[in-house]
Amino acid sequence: MVKLNTVLQALLATLTASVASAASANKTPNKFAKGTVLVELEDDESVDNFYSEMSHKASPRMNLTYSLFKGASIQLHDSDESSTDLQIAEISAMSKVKKVWPVRLYPVPDHEVVWTARDVDAPITMRKRQDEEADDYSTHVMTQVDLLRAEGITGEGIKIAIIDTGIDYMHPALGGCFGEGCLVTYGTDLVGDDYTGLNTPIPDDDPVDNCQGHGSHVAGIVAAGTNPYDFTGAAPDVTLGAYRVFGCVGEVGDDVLIAAYMQAFEEGSDIISASIGGSSGWSEDAWAVAVQRIVEQGVPCVISAGNDGAVGMWYASTAAVGKGITAIASFENTLAPTLQVESTFAVDGGESQTFGWTPGTPDDWANITMPLWPVDYDITDPANGCDPYPEDTPDLSDRIVLVRRGTCTFVQKIQNAREYGAQYVIVYNNVPGTANIQGVVDGLVGLAMVTADQGEEWIGMLESGSEVVVSMVDPEVAGQVLEVFDNTGIGGFASDFTSWGPSFEMDVKPQIAAPGGKILSTYPLALGGYAVLSGTSMACPLSAAVVALLGQARGTLDPTTIENVLSSTANAQLFNDGAQAYSYLAPVVQQGAGLIQAYAAAHVTSILSPSSLSFNDTNNFVEALNFTISNTGSEDVTFEIRHVGAATAYTFAAPGDLYPSEFPNELVELYATPDFSSTKVTVPAGGESMVTVSMTPPEADSSRYPVYSGYITLNSTTGGGGGYGNSTNSTSGGENLALPYIGVIGSIRDLTVLDGAYAAEGTTGTPLPVSEGESFTLPAQGTNATDADVLPMAVIGLAFGSAVVTCELMSNNKSLGNIDEFPSEWNPRDPIFTNFTGLMADGTYAEEGAYSFLIKALRVYGDRDRASDYDSDQTAEFSIVYAEAGEEPAESEAVSDSVTATATETASDDYSGTISTPITSDVPSVEPTMPAIPTSEEEITFPPSEPVSTATATATPRVG
Repeated sequence: MVKLNTVLQALLATLTASVASAASANKTPNKFAKGTVLVELEDDESVDNFYSEMSHKASPRMNLTYSLFKGASIQLHDSDESSTDLQIAEISAMSKVKKVWPVRLYPVPDHEVVWTARDVDAPITMRKRQDEEADDYSTHVMTQVDLLRAEGITGEGIKIAIIDTGIDYMHPALGGCFGEGCLVTYGTDLVGDDYTGLNTPIPDDDPVDNCQGHGSHVAGIVAAGTNPYDFTGAAPDVTLGAYRVFGCVGEVGDDVLIAAYMQAFEEGSDIISASIGGSSGWSEDAWAVAVQRIVEQGVPCVISAGNDGAVGMWYASTAAVGKGITAIASFENTLAPTLQVESTFAVDGGESQTFGWTPGTPDDWANITMPLWPVDYDITDPANGCDPYPEDTPDLSDRIVLVRRGTCTFVQKIQNAREYGAQYVIVYNNVPGTANIQGVVDGLVGLAMVTADQGEEWIGMLESGSEVVVSMVDPEVAGQVLEVFDNTGIGGFASDFTSWGPSFEMDVKPQIAAPGGKILSTYPLALGGYAVLSGTSMACPLSAAVVALLGQARGTLDPTTIENVLSSTANAQLFNDGAQAYSYLAPVVQQGAGLIQAYAAAHVTSILSPSSLSFNDTNNFVEALNFTISNTGSEDVTFEIRHVGAATAYTFAAPGDLYPSEFPNELVELYATPDFSSTKVTVPAGGESMVTVSMTPPEADSSRYPVYSGYITLNSTTGGGGGYGNSTNSTSGGENLALPYIGVIGSIRDLTVLDGAYAAEGTTGTPLPVSEGESFTLPAQGTNATDADVLPMAVIGLAFGSAVVTCELMSNNKSLGNIDEFPSEWNPRDPIFTNFTGLMADGTYAEEGAYSFLIKALRVYGDRDRASDYDSDQTAEFSIVYAEAGEEPAESEAVSDSVTATATETASDDYSGTISTPITSDVPSVEPTMPAIPTSEEEITFPPSEPVSTATATATPRVG
């Protein structure tokens, strides 16, 4: 057994990622609905006949009879007494069956709810109104949507299907109706309110979203109409289709996702958008394969790249990782729309003046009128209120303390104020905007934040000797103020939460990026009507809307053409780690081609193909690749071909590391050197030219597997095309295009993918390693395990992706075959827990006796039939006996025993219409110190990690 400490630390780090930082992205669970099987049949076979033949073994779940996918999902009658894997093998052997997969589950997209409105009818005051005529909504300006809108391009005649939580079509900004003549014209509910992913869907015809919100927000980004918040969707004249695939709680199976895609395709959708995904890195997942077929039929499919940026590189999400599917990364909005409560203040008894503020926690501000008391008058004090107050401080019980944000925690500032009786505290920000803050201290009744400008104005008045009396209105009934601030520091850069590629097959992922951070859009009426959310979920629908605009402007929706023009005209941006910007471009594996530029993509006449190049790794290095320049214009165009490098990103922090570095991983200014078959190319009108690129990788430390990338730039020297294109290489008034590329130094096949494994006590607490020879009493054969049962568990640490993982049961150094749930295919780089009930993959039960687990994981690019291409590790020995039969099996959820560890973001799962990303500290977030392997069943407590003030986590594997 090797590296057990490393395995457990990685496992626990996964489970507590959200504790480490409120900004950390969540790892998405990789789990399956136990006993549920997805089957694709031969084209001439009947699903009804298949159901009939399987009726003694399984119940129908979903009929998937479509032109591009004929098959079904079924629920096996008894997934405990008979092995799921054995039955999959039996079904696979049927002549009518093409392929069989276990049904994988995907969660509701993990987005950050920045704020929601209190009520769609609540009065709104606009502090920074947009132009009544022009489209100057910030995300539209960032992506040149405003320029296309100025030309009258609105997406008219284009049908966009949104696969999500449904759409609240009764929202006035989303049409107010469903059906012919409405904005949301078509679609369906494939699952019903009570669907969780684990039960059988109960579909109906009404795709309304009134309990989740995600799909309604997505819909507004695409096509919202006029509203009190002065924004519209990017393509307001498209027709929307709503395909609801989530219930009010739970997850969705990929059988439902495939059905939604196929229905959307067959009902004539021109574009299909889904802000859904899960960790993968492989293009062979069933869902990805199905979507690829739709793309091949000429329908562009855009899917969010994922919100796991904190995990680092090599964490591409499915189905965005699929071939031909356009994966969308997120950029931060340049502006931060903030909804504030409206109250008043008066100076020296004068007229009331309004101001906006954001309630904190606690927030009992109802009808409080008190004078302000400043800690001091220094508006530049970085540690205002952090030290104890002087002894001559007055009684503060009848005053509101005004303190500047900075340095210490809000709790510390509040405690110092409480020493002198303060019950109410207003914090003024030290950066633009406001935020929901937390500072629960005994005796504090109300906490709030105002802008830096407002706080500084008050300080100036107080310093001059004036009295400032603030009248706070109950946030539940007060008017609301929408104020828009500069999103300083990160606006216009790639979001730190956006997932990084590449795929394990060295495909370029993501392809392009759009604004996804701090996006204002519609929300279900029941949840407030409007909200600001952050996530690649928000970038994806904007990209779908842009595709619609291009379809109208260019007269084609050919997926290859659309992706090519979006990629070649996108603007690559400098790298920003969330704290500062750097002087080098962000890697392609973070931002793809860069921020999309809709106007340039709509009007460019020179089309590059393909949309990107991959030179692969050292062992599979492609010495030369070709790209084509097609001139669709009426004049010859001459291009000068150059190169702009992006930062090279080290996969590993140090030689010999097994796990890729977490964000922000080390970037260096080392660049590849391309050699072109020609550095100047003239492309005749209506013709095309081919350019060959040979690439010399940079001189970097190959033991740390650097991923290099950059952009081949093409500058028009003839002035053709009207100056369309990106600014990465702009030197003239003609077309300026760029072609992203990637490569890796080092042999991916040589990378260790298995960071050891160990046998553990599979309880609902921390999986504790077994002692050598430890004995387990398993449930009687053919009965279900309960949460009270302590089962042997295989804990598998995957440091890198593996196409095949096996878990063999060993007795006296002899393999008895795989245990149930194995082999496992297309695994991401996440740890795996697998409880063992004695059931083997062949449907039999292991005899009572002493065993160990032998884990094998295929290396990337490895040969499945070559033993040397697998990493392996054998666990400590344990013994099993079975309980006496006769007791009724305990009921349990039909969830897979084999799940991938997941972190749960506790700060952003609030759908109740409140701000759900509270800030509790100004101290920069720090990583928790990971403990050694636990030796007792104790709760594992981590050091405090800001902005979450207290971090306590216990690893809890899910058992069936």
